[in-house]
Amino acid sequence: MRETVRRVERATPPGRDRGIDALRALAVLGVVLGHWLVTALVTDTGTVHGASPLRHMPRLVPLSWVFQTLAVFFLVGGHVGATGYASARARGTTYRQWLGARLARLFGPVAALLTVWTAAAGAMLAAGAGYRTVHALGKLVLSPLWFLLVFAVLTAATPLVAGLHPLWPLVAVACGDLVRLGLGGPAWLGGLNVAAGWLVPYCLGAAWARGAFPVRATGRALLAGGAAATTGLVLYAGYPASMVGVPGATLSNLDPPTLAAVTFGLAQCGAALLLAGPLRRVLRRPAAWAAVALVNLCAMTVFLWHQTAMMAVTALGLLAGEALPGLHTVPDGPAWVLARLAWLPAFAVALLVCLAAFHTYEQGGGRGRGGSRTVRERGAARTAEVRRA
Repeated sequence: MRETVRRVERATPPGRDRGIDALRALAVLGVVLGHWLVTALVTDTGTVHGASPLRHMPRLVPLSWVFQTLAVFFLVGGHVGATGYASARARGTTYRQWLGARLARLFGPVAALLTVWTAAAGAMLAAGAGYRTVHALGKLVLSPLWFLLVFAVLTAATPLVAGLHPLWPLVAVACGDLVRLGLGGPAWLGGLNVAAGWLVPYCLGAAWARGAFPVRATGRALLAGGAAATTGLVLYAGYPASMVGVPGATLSNLDPPTLAAVTFGLAQCGAALLLAGPLRRVLRRPAAWAAVALVNLCAMTVFLWHQTAMMAVTALGLLAGEALPGLHTVPDGPAWVLARLAWLPAFAVALLVCLAAFHTYEQGGGRGRGGSRTVRERGAARTAEVRRA
């Protein structure tokens, strides 16, 4: 471990913004823990279907305020996209080359996920599993991919939107909600919010990268203003308090993103701006930085496979022959919450297995024709990964 810490520290370019990497790592871990805590797979009448403790226990809604961290993803994405594109232009790299490298890192691991789950779905159906069960599992695996599609579109549009003021897409979301929800307009208008809603933090991140505003003052204003606006929208405009979808609810803040989700995201972005400085100071310590760097190296694999890890543990639990609390039971009380917390280490172990199996696809490599790599070769590859990440 000490050698790994030293290697990561040596491989890190002097000008790298470690605070940005820390924010990305926190966003990834927030999504993972959020899904593991508010997603349940219930077994009854011979089928498996999804359920949410937020439906049965509304008092847990504040969990969605902590673990729904998508705005931070797009804030960091805008910062990294704008910075990377400016650096690419300075080096003489073409737009096509820059975008190709970005998208390859983004979608390389997706192919492995789709291949494995296509085979798994076919095997389950052939073995007699019900369509409802396969559909519920597949939906959990595939639903996070919408995020990657939106992120890819915004990344491709970086040269066009990097200079756009975040206020303009925010106004577009507000107008869309007014027509769609307030005036009974067509539901398809919500599709416009998918791009405009996440364009707000993306443009904010790009503005941050070019030094367009004072960071701490803007962070305080966004945190206070975003929180106040979200509170007002929930209390007086009828928006849901949950920042994630709740089964059975008439309106979701995420599908598509509503004005409340966007203002909540601005509050999160404000908190991220305020945290960036303290995080940079903490990450001067090589051990702390090595942990963040390693999370960033496997961020896509964690994001894509964390639901599979949870489902693998759930499936293995069925071998017990009875529904296990917190794993197969309806999430309708405090006992379920305590039991689910006890299962989190098992989910983490399953995720580590997935990382060992599929992390190589995130880095675009793996075992070559010469067989397994030596320790020295793996160390050199890890050094190169840190420099690229």
